[in-house]
Amino acid sequence: MESHQIQPDDDDTIMRDLKRQAASTPPLGRSEEATLLEKSARGDVKSRDRVVAAHLGMVIRLAEARDTQTLSVPDLVQEGSIGLVEAVSTFANSGEPDFAQFAESRVSAQMDGAIAAEGAAVREGELLVTAASDYERTELLLRRELGRTATEAEIAEKLEWTVERTRYVAQVVAEARRRHDEELLEFIDPAAIDFDDTVDGE
Repeated sequence: MESHQIQPDDDDTIMRDLKRQAASTPPLGRSEEATLLEKSARGDVKSRDRVVAAHLGMVIRLAEARDTQTLSVPDLVQEGSIGLVEAVSTFANSGEPDFAQFAESRVSAQMDGAIAAEGAAVREGELLVTAASDYERTELLLRRELGRTATEAEIAEKLEWTVERTRYVAQVVAEARRRHDEELLEFIDPAAIDFDDTVDGE
């Protein structure tokens, strides 16, 4: 899963708006909610949105109860809202007797799944950074030992990797170097370089 980035300074503002929205939404009576849930199961978007709005406070409560460094509370609310929409759309055919309990379980599962996926992505990124560092160090070492650029197979053997993994990490390193060069060029102002003086000084 790809998570969007929310700046920490924006979190409080976003949460204030969400809580204001939740507080200003009238609650649903049991019979009204049942009718809206039946319509939602038949694809009525307005009915679905009304039930979702009425239970936004529950989503916020569950998001704030989770202590995670990988996803912000607004991100968790967004993920939980996905679970809530699913719950509203599927409850009528679920066979479950209590919508509140059903919705809370779906919202919790969606949030926990997003937290786990984000954590896995972070760990994978950290492992890739380590692998890229190992690759570059080995590439330099073999160049010195061999007096030439090492082949993928030679680097793979030295690292005890498969050639496929070596090739993948090599592509990651090459892309990182390309981006670094592009970022460096952004700081170079061609107008500030005296090409005539450079030529005369050769």
